[in-house]
Amino acid sequence: MSGRIDARLKELGIELPAAAAPAANYVPYVVSGNMIFVSGQIPVLNGDIKFKGKVGTDITVEQGQQSARLCALNLIAQARQAAGGDLDRIVRVVKLGGFVACEASFTDQPEVINGASDLMVQVFGDAGRHARFAVGANVLPRNVATEVEAIFELA
Repeated sequence: MSGRIDARLKELGIELPAAAAPAANYVPYVVSGNMIFVSGQIPVLNGDIKFKGKVGTDITVEQGQQSARLCALNLIAQARQAAGGDLDRIVRVVKLGGFVACEASFTDQPEVINGASDLMVQVFGDAGRHARFAVGANVLPRNVATEVEAIFELA
């Protein structure tokens, strides 16, 4: 389908990745009422993990932001699938939850997860503004730098 959000993605030069299959015993998203709960997405593109290691040690904050942005692209891809292929059905990004692999002394998790938050606002405009958490973790699955989950509201 091609709608307002698809046109915005094209204008931004963004091509969404294919929605990834789950890597374990869970589903990629659940639709309950008018809400889509998307499982945590990692920085995978075409089956390849793009950002590994700890932010602030192995990769920079800027690379961490790129990692979080890629997680957000994967979130939107899952939301598109949950919305029957029509991103215009998404009326609000309700909440993001961001995890950043880092050492105990690292405190810039909010700046890293801004990579995901900024993308949501770029794509969905004011409807992309959301509640959020950003926390540090000593390690994330597959040694990824970031993982982000989301809740979207459907029309």
